[in-house]
Amino acid sequence: MSKTILAIDIGSTKICAITAEIDNNNDISITGAGITKAQGLKKGSIINIELASRSIKTAVEDAKRVSGSPIATAIVSISGAYTKSVNSSGIVNIQSKEISLEEIKRVMHTSLYNANIPNEYEVLHALPFNFKVDDQDYIEDPLGMNASRLEVETHIITTQKSNLNNLRKAVKGAGIEVENIVLNSYASAIATLNEDEKELGAAVIDMGGNTSNIAIYSGNSIRYNEYLGVGSNHVTNDLSMALHTPLNIADTVKLTYGSLLTPSNDLIELPIIGDEETTHEVSLEVVHNVIFARVEETLMILAQFIENSGLKDQIGAGIVLTGGFSKMEGIRDLAIATFGSIPVGLAKPMEMNGLFDSLRGPEFSSAIGLIIYSANAYTRYEIDVNKRVRHTNEVPREQSSVNFSNTLDIPVVASEEPKKAKMMNLVVEDAKEKKSDEASSFSKFWNWATQLF
Repeated sequence: MSKTILAIDIGSTKICAITAEIDNNNDISITGAGITKAQGLKKGSIINIELASRSIKTAVEDAKRVSGSPIATAIVSISGAYTKSVNSSGIVNIQSKEISLEEIKRVMHTSLYNANIPNEYEVLHALPFNFKVDDQDYIEDPLGMNASRLEVETHIITTQKSNLNNLRKAVKGAGIEVENIVLNSYASAIATLNEDEKELGAAVIDMGGNTSNIAIYSGNSIRYNEYLGVGSNHVTNDLSMALHTPLNIADTVKLTYGSLLTPSNDLIELPIIGDEETTHEVSLEVVHNVIFARVEETLMILAQFIENSGLKDQIGAGIVLTGGFSKMEGIRDLAIATFGSIPVGLAKPMEMNGLFDSLRGPEFSSAIGLIIYSANAYTRYEIDVNKRVRHTNEVPREQSSVNFSNTLDIPVVASEEPKKAKMMNLVVEDAKEKKSDEASSFSKFWNWATQLF
């Protein structure tokens, strides 16, 4: 039986809602789409819930009108702004000597438990990048293996709780419940990288209107992510200031003449800001120089991010540029010159059934990535924002909304005494932990003590 998915990509300049049907084989068919200008957002983060809700509602209603679907839950993207990342590790003993899904879940939650996450931050993704079975490193999938000990190293992406809650409120204000939340650069990577590129290692840079987000894949998992609050709108602002012309005219100049290739000496007439009846002539060489300076500076900062990641030698498949900003003529050549010996490519979202022509551009990579994520195309194992361990072969379950109150992977029990039921679940979890090896318990206590003092 197929399921209907609604994905909402909340970008810095636009909001894109896409509906799709996913069948039992995880084959995707796009059924509807709605795109509207983003309001109430600044650099990808919500600054006015009411305005953001209106924009989201417009995009969602357009998508529903095209698809005819009454879906009321959605998977939503979140900006890399205000995110923090940390690497953590966990270790458990395998009493049955064979690794089951429960042991994998347990070791991943242990790594999450051992992580030093500030109280005001919430886990967005916990992505394992190295499973270790006994003394053997970099096991792709430990499920079913014989072992006495299982270890994991995990890349944990967190974001401010207030940021998550404001996003959730804005979507709810549009009449939609949030089912899951995915980092936008993670979604872009899913939509643009193939399996070989993920295995070899690649840096995906999603360059949008007001933000640029980078995610570095290595060994089929995200190892590093970073955010830069600079996008194509900054080029518009620079042109407006340098050419003394209104923003809307500067944007038209950027779209019409914006190029990083050899400049022209031709002249264009532009109205003067504050006195639009008067015009003045501007050389296209000046336009080129302004654009070139901003784009070069942006790429240099992104190159420094890659250097700081410590993973520069592990991105064998090179750097992939996507997002609306990547459409600028000549940006690949400038990126090659900036990033040095690393190969650079431009990427659009991968093809799928029913993909509208209007969604084929690189600016829709994140939105398409959300749909693909819903078809189990995430990291082989991961803990999502709902604190649930996801795995690529899991059986689809009924859609549910995000519950930020659940800090552990404990089911909520329907009962006349909810508090008592929750207490019982905690006792059960505690009992399970007591049965684990004493060395593991001591390790947890030691980690807690060192973090405390």
